[in-house]
Amino acid sequence: MYFNFIDPTNQNPTVIKLIIHRLLQAIPLLIAISLVTFFLLFHSPGDFLASLAFDPKISKEFLEAERARLGLDQPWYIVWFHWITGVITAGDFGHSFSYRMPVASLIGARLYNTFLLALCSSVIAWFIGVPFGMIAAMKQDKWPDRIASAIAFLGLSIPAVLLALFAVYFAAITGWFPTGGMTDPHHYAMTGVWQKMLDIIHHLIMPSIVLGVGGLAIYTRQMRSNLLETLRSDYMRTAMAKGLSYGSAVRGHALRNAINPMITLFGFAFSELLSGAFLVENVMDWPGLGRTTIEAYTSKDMFVVATSVLLAAAMLIIGNLIADILLGINDPRIRQNGA
Repeated sequence: MYFNFIDPTNQNPTVIKLIIHRLLQAIPLLIAISLVTFFLLFHSPGDFLASLAFDPKISKEFLEAERARLGLDQPWYIVWFHWITGVITAGDFGHSFSYRMPVASLIGARLYNTFLLALCSSVIAWFIGVPFGMIAAMKQDKWPDRIASAIAFLGLSIPAVLLALFAVYFAAITGWFPTGGMTDPHHYAMTGVWQKMLDIIHHLIMPSIVLGVGGLAIYTRQMRSNLLETLRSDYMRTAMAKGLSYGSAVRGHALRNAINPMITLFGFAFSELLSGAFLVENVMDWPGLGRTTIEAYTSKDMFVVATSVLLAAAMLIIGNLIADILLGINDPRIRQNGA
């Protein structure tokens, strides 16, 4: 069976059925991922109350009572079952042990910050990396190609943590950018909405560049390779033999075929928006989900960790689904194999 995105008269499943099919497939997968997450959390050393056991002022009776109140005295599969039942039936992701608030509220506030950072870094990576790759391919072995290749090489060679530390150092010695945080301490005292937006953008520039450099390097090299392959194809020579200019042949024929692997790459890149921001958030003090997840794992705040893992898995599924839909829109010849 095939999914046809283009021909509305085709009797095969439509894109809407594809979405429904993928979502139905995702449900048991996400449940299984949450099950494995709880198993690993319960079988890793210590729990949320382990650090309190070393305090002589805290009695064993108090710890046992707290462990019972938090449900940590029950088998891991019982805790998981109650948690996943609440997620499915009521959208209840439990309460954070550390923050003493619903996990949904905790994650929701920080997810927006992480998504904003990841979105800006993706815009930088795509809108710079893809044109760089196109220019490098069309000017192969000339100075634009060498410059683009050098930028891509540096982007792939420099570790993200080193780049983040360098960015903090650069911001500190120049004073051009903040060294951390998302807003100025006097942000909420600012009178205008425009002032507040500019303040957030000012804090967003350096983390976005640091997070986007790796993707920029990958997209530049991938786009260069894809376009070089299509430029050497027979249909390009045929198009130019029929009188099309080189630029028109590239735009009308080569580019659409070269962009297909980039769309597929987007599906995986979308899933990495959450995990890729974790390191940058911690080094550059960005108040996002990454810092919260690492702190939650360190303190064994299991419901926060489980929700974060579930979000990362959901983003991988959504990213691949978006990539499939975009591939079908970009190229009418593409048919996605379905169940």
